[in-house]
Amino acid sequence: MAAKIRLKRFGKKRAPYYRVVVMDSRAKRDGRAIEEIGKYHPTEEPSVIVIDSERAQYWLSVGAQPSDQVRALLKLTGDWGKFKGDKDATSTVKVAPGRVNAEDAIKAHADEAEKRKAAKSAAKEAEAAAKEKAAKEAEATAKAASKAEADAVADESSEVPTDEANDGDVQIAEGNPSEGDDKVEGANDVEAK
Repeated sequence: MAAKIRLKRFGKKRAPYYRVVVMDSRAKRDGRAIEEIGKYHPTEEPSVIVIDSERAQYWLSVGAQPSDQVRALLKLTGDWGKFKGDKDATSTVKVAPGRVNAEDAIKAHADEAEKRKAAKSAAKEAEAAAKEKAAKEAEATAKAASKAEADAVADESSEVPTDEANDGDVQIAEGNPSEGDDKVEGANDVEAK
């Protein structure tokens, strides 16, 4: 089976876009493809050319013949030069100013994810430090409050009552103390029975 790398057309009238496909050379233009290895949008400014370099190199190495249009695209992406043995072959495909190629987009996304991850870990560390600081401050406040309370209790207990304050409160019972000892209230009731 002779394999060809060619373009498969999609789109409306006057608005074509193509997929770069590997097909049997006897298949119809838009027929069944063996593998899709890229895409080409000629109507956009600049044209979008995306080709999976690894798969293109594989198919070229096993003998697939590119069509003239695909060969021109492979020269732009640098894949044709790599296949022919040029070590310095590079892509000359222009990228629209608002767009980035896939590798740069992946790298930018990974960098952004790392930044978010670092910011999140820094926030967690700051929150943990704040909690620790608040706990230490609360402990210090509790110690100060208990010390102040202990000092207040010590001040109250160190105050000795004076005789002047108790002069009016003490009443001395008058009478013969020996007579009052024998008689207790309610004792007469028990003896009478």
